[in-house]
Amino acid sequence: MITVTMLIGFVAGIVLTALLTLLFGVYSIGPTERGVLTTFGRVQRVAGTTSTDPQLSSLLTDEEKTRYSYPNIRVIPQGGPYFKWPWQRLYKVDMTIQAIDITWDPDIRQDTIEAVTKDNLTVQISGQIRWKPCERNLYAYLFGVAHPAAHVVGYFISVLRDRIATFHGETHDGAVEGVSINDLRRNLSLINSFMEEACRKTAARYGIDLDAALITNIDPPADVDEALASINTTQNQVAASISQAKADADQKLKMAEQAVQIAENRAEAEAAPILELGRTLKAMHATGGRAALDSYLRNATLPLREKAAQTLLKL
Repeated sequence: MITVTMLIGFVAGIVLTALLTLLFGVYSIGPTERGVLTTFGRVQRVAGTTSTDPQLSSLLTDEEKTRYSYPNIRVIPQGGPYFKWPWQRLYKVDMTIQAIDITWDPDIRQDTIEAVTKDNLTVQISGQIRWKPCERNLYAYLFGVAHPAAHVVGYFISVLRDRIATFHGETHDGAVEGVSINDLRRNLSLINSFMEEACRKTAARYGIDLDAALITNIDPPADVDEALASINTTQNQVAASISQAKADADQKLKMAEQAVQIAENRAEAEAAPILELGRTLKAMHATGGRAALDSYLRNATLPLREKAAQTLLKL
């Protein structure tokens, strides 16, 4: 038989459950966050997979598309209030850009990353990567791998080591041929650009967008660094001597070119009156014939005849 006390307790339980549901079931999403809900452990999904997303599938090979095909899930945008049931779990994802050192590892402590160059020199590398979760592939970020940041750092390091081992820099004056550490140090920006492009597929594989790669130092072992410094100093001196010799040769060549140009200008200046006289005589002959030329010659020689007559009279 149901007593009044039992009825009151039942109603009170319903009211308390409703209050707790309202209290813990209402939530909001911050301006730099995105939300994902799971119901009894299953994430809320929408039609399609990431392998059919043009923006993500273009980053993968055909073989990778079958390995990294994740479901598209419902992403809750910023705002609220929203409501969830007690059997639902909310995942809030911080979408801001985060920086992480490439030496970071959840299992070990290390100050640098080692890599081997094309001439078998072991170098120590340090730097950072900047990344953020990929909103189009939050399933991979939350449920695809146990620790997305660790996966991205590991993937970045593997690509970086391969690049260091096969890197060939552009040829520059003063470069030490055969010493790859010099090429690597001169081309840090080129290496960073390559790494940013090569690691774009992490968005499709791990749900992480790589924003920037910032390799800051590539250093050889201490016992090799001094020898490299001596080699570089000697090479720089040779390069300076070669540059000075080339500058002197270029200056002498320029002076010779200027001297030739001056001589050509003088010859043209001396030849110009003669050429002009020739054109005038040709025009006179074409207009008046032989008689015109004889008349011109007679008139042109009058000053000479007068000068000659004056000279004879003085004598």
